[in-house]
Amino acid sequence: MKRNQSPCIDVCDFSAPKGWCVGCGRTQEECQKWKAMKPYDKNILQKELKKRMSKIMAKSTK
Repeated sequence: MKRNQSPCIDVCDFSAPKGWCVGCGRTQEECQKWKAMKPYDKNILQKELKKRMSKIMAKSTK
């Protein structure tokens, strides 16, 4: 069974909009809960993180 790896890239800078991490897009709360999350919830969050990272990247290029 495939494991969901953490999206963390060891940047851990929560200065993006809404307190999102600049490296992975998660909030501090989501980072803390990651290991306890069910695979289904991780998949949903992974999809949301792609959207967040796009927003973070768009803001940083302005």
